[in-house]
Amino acid sequence: MLVADFDFHLPERLIAQEPAPRRDASRLLVVNRAAGTLTDAIFAQLPDYLQAGDLLVMNNTRVFPARLIGHLVKENKLGTKAVEVFLVREVAPLLWEALVRPGKAMREGAHAEFGDGELQAEVVERQESGRRLIRFTCTGEFSEVLHRVGRTPLPPYIKRDADTRLDQERYQTVFARERGAIAAPTAGLHFTESLLNQLHERGIETAEITLHVGYGTFQPVKVGRVEDHKVEAERYSISDTAATQLNAAITATRRLIAVGTTTTRALESAYSASGNGQFAAVSQQTTGLFIYPGYRFQILGGLITNFHLPRSSLLMLVAAFAGRELILEAYDHAVKNDYRFYSYGDAMLIL
Repeated sequence: MLVADFDFHLPERLIAQEPAPRRDASRLLVVNRAAGTLTDAIFAQLPDYLQAGDLLVMNNTRVFPARLIGHLVKENKLGTKAVEVFLVREVAPLLWEALVRPGKAMREGAHAEFGDGELQAEVVERQESGRRLIRFTCTGEFSEVLHRVGRTPLPPYIKRDADTRLDQERYQTVFARERGAIAAPTAGLHFTESLLNQLHERGIETAEITLHVGYGTFQPVKVGRVEDHKVEAERYSISDTAATQLNAAITATRRLIAVGTTTTRALESAYSASGNGQFAAVSQQTTGLFIYPGYRFQILGGLITNFHLPRSSLLMLVAAFAGRELILEAYDHAVKNDYRFYSYGDAMLIL
């Protein structure tokens, strides 16, 4: 299967730079797999397309300020060279794997500081794919310092000169609880407390699991054949409460509807790992599951998702669930009707 089979034309003007004025005011494209139909709606109308007994499964990971902007330090003096460090994965206390810019300046042994010297960094090792292993020192608790000096890790297609209060609030779901993601589970950004209450009033249940969104979710597909791509592992957890809810829904043959591709990967991974047709509570498990057309879904009855990049692993996952031709038709419809794309964009409900 060719990666080129998942390409489509997207005008740059449709890449959302700001969130909708209200979370649930985003547009919603409803895709009916059985009928092959597309229906235009608003996200606030989501309850109208679900039914009592459905279980919406959400990813409650919380984004932390993983983007650091600072300057090189040379011979114990602060230089003028600006550098950026994007935290990817904690290897050990104060030791992180990171993406850096500019790469030539951040060689082994290079030092940088952030936040008026509150946080210092040393490049310990150069790794594959241009990453660096970086050791930090700071005055105070690392997480507290990071909260003060770090910035919201927005995707590169959202253009900002500086961090904003709007991004700090809106690039986070209203049910975000477990800190550890470097990107938001964007399908969840459309929910409001009011909408969640409406769902519950209609007998639509919600459950929370955790998958800490890492770089793997957005890793570019650089191969020609889909089967040759590898997804970097990410950590997920399922609580006792969530496992009980999931198993009750399965027993009663109620629909499980995943809010987002990250939730989908965690659910499919955990269900497979159990080996007994039930979910078990798990903590800090990892999944490198790559879902693309040909994958056989085990328990998923529906999916809420944003619109994804061309040739991306996320688009391939959605195509695996709904069918490549129907998804490309849906994307063509979205482009022609000026839907907004990517993290701050509109949503799709696939049933």
